[in-house]
Amino acid sequence: MMDMHCHLDLYPDPAQIASEVNELGIYVLSVTTTPKAWRQTKQLLRSFKRIRPALGLHPQLAHERANELPLFEALLPETRYVGEVGLDGSPGFRAHIEVQTKVFRTILSFCQTAGGKLISIHSRGAASAVLDTIENHKNFGVPVLHWFSGNHSELKRAIDLGCWFSVGPAMTLSAKGKQLIERMPIERVLTETDGPFATVNGKPLSPRESSLAVEQLAKIWKRESSEVSDQLHSNLWRALSLTQESFQEEKNDQLKPELG
Repeated sequence: MMDMHCHLDLYPDPAQIASEVNELGIYVLSVTTTPKAWRQTKQLLRSFKRIRPALGLHPQLAHERANELPLFEALLPETRYVGEVGLDGSPGFRAHIEVQTKVFRTILSFCQTAGGKLISIHSRGAASAVLDTIENHKNFGVPVLHWFSGNHSELKRAIDLGCWFSVGPAMTLSAKGKQLIERMPIERVLTETDGPFATVNGKPLSPRESSLAVEQLAKIWKRESSEVSDQLHSNLWRALSLTQESFQEEKNDQLKPELG
């Protein structure tokens, strides 16, 4: 299993969740919302081989934390993983879209210079603007659109731009989400939960419940769950290889690769 977009540091007991994830062998990308949160999250996760912290500056906080961009730039050489970043055009945040855009453009420019990053991108209510920014910043890494909710023409454009997609249980259970997933290239899909913010039946999701997304993808793709799991793991290793990230190859059937 994998959860390529969750907020481990924002659970009531992050250490407990991390230990549970480690015992289950789940691959996790723990996104952060501000550069100042990254070092503490990295310290928390230092002993877990399959969990990596991503350096983020969430668009909903961009207008308050734009002054942390120099810190973001300083920390970027220490990680191959970036997120959560992007734009949010929903009613509560569209008033700040100008500063969000400046921050997102700056972050992608930093990534262009650094090279080889895997970037988890928020695009709620701003898919076209996010894709414009991606199109104007070449060779910054692998863009993974988290919980993509654009329309079908925006999805096609994202695919044409080489974007990847992380989908979670909440997305797979919605009618619109299913329609979008049906049109996504299977070889560019990863799973996520967006826990603890995303919920199913009113309960916050944890990384272990990325398995729910696998079950739903099996129905959408009309495949066996085991086949879907194999496909997703193949996708993950290919995404990592595109970031020039190193990871330990399997020595035998019992030894799983570790995130580098």
